[in-house]
Amino acid sequence: MSDAYLILGSNIDKERNLPEAVRLLRELATVVAVASVYETAPVGLLEQPVFWNTAVLIHTPLSPAAIKVQILSEIERRLGRVRQADKNAPRTIDLDIVLFNDEVGEYDAGDGRLRPIPDPDLLKFAHVAVPVAELAPDLPHPVTGEPLRAIAARLSSTKATAIFRRADIQLD
Repeated sequence: MSDAYLILGSNIDKERNLPEAVRLLRELATVVAVASVYETAPVGLLEQPVFWNTAVLIHTPLSPAAIKVQILSEIERRLGRVRQADKNAPRTIDLDIVLFNDEVGEYDAGDGRLRPIPDPDLLKFAHVAVPVAELAPDLPHPVTGEPLRAIAARLSSTKATAIFRRADIQLD
């Protein structure tokens, strides 16, 4: 069995879609842990609602490509995800693989595009690093060796980063 750390985000009907995505993950995979919900400002396209993000750890016998095609894309389909030309457009749900064991490489997501593992956004954005670090604070980044806790602290310490833990929302 492999460990896959996933990031989930929603800013369209997020009060329904984020919990539903976690529920569907529980139907389709072995969910080991779910991080807190974090409210974050949008990236890129700023004139849109705030996002709710979380991270989920699953144990799975599947490869990254199979996870994306059989589980993540299926959940996005069920929740009405429509891909826009602007990758930063509002969305009902977005699910991505951030880490897969300690692997470094790429996988075919079923759409002809190769996706990197680890996800480069883990080193760029607090809305990715903070929830994943909540699940595995001492886990070293497979490329940099830096503990996830340190990456999250660095990314969330800038004044430009607005990330708030929503203690009032439970996904378990």
